[in-house]
Amino acid sequence: MHAMKGRGRGQRGHHDPLDDMDEGRGRGQRRRRLFKAGDLKLLLLEIIRQQPSHGYEVIRSIEELVGGDYSPSPGTIYPTLSLLEDMGLVASAADGGRKSYRITAAGEDHLQQQQPALAGAHARLQQVQAHGRGRRIPAIRRAMENLKTALRLQLEDGEPEPQRLERMAAIIDAAALEIEKV
Repeated sequence: MHAMKGRGRGQRGHHDPLDDMDEGRGRGQRRRRLFKAGDLKLLLLEIIRQQPSHGYEVIRSIEELVGGDYSPSPGTIYPTLSLLEDMGLVASAADGGRKSYRITAAGEDHLQQQQPALAGAHARLQQVQAHGRGRRIPAIRRAMENLKTALRLQLEDGEPEPQRLERMAAIIDAAALEIEKV
């Protein structure tokens, strides 16, 4: 399998939304990283410190932290848990065919030393949660769907004459300007 190259892609071509923040991004603009390097490890340590957990429970906890808009893949979480174990920051024990992870004293010390980085990760999570809530406002969602439907109906018989196209574009541009003023 060839590795995919390009913005937002990992070594094996998988895109991890936790690494990106789409807010304020237009065509051709680069995405800002949601987490700095190491933030996911700190969040996992914090989750495991609160309660020893299986990998699946850690995935659900991250999903809750992000506000339900993202669920990390097992391919992201399990290797990170293994790395934390190799570093001596967590320990695992077999628990009914699954591994249960708990934080070690070294993990507690590491987490304590990294409080400023952890606070930064939480601040970025709050931004993502606010962004996600904005996308879920029913009245805005309905209005956006109405606009898409109106455009689809106008364009379903092919491209309208240039004057109608210019008029539709002008209406959309005017609406965007009015929204910016709100």
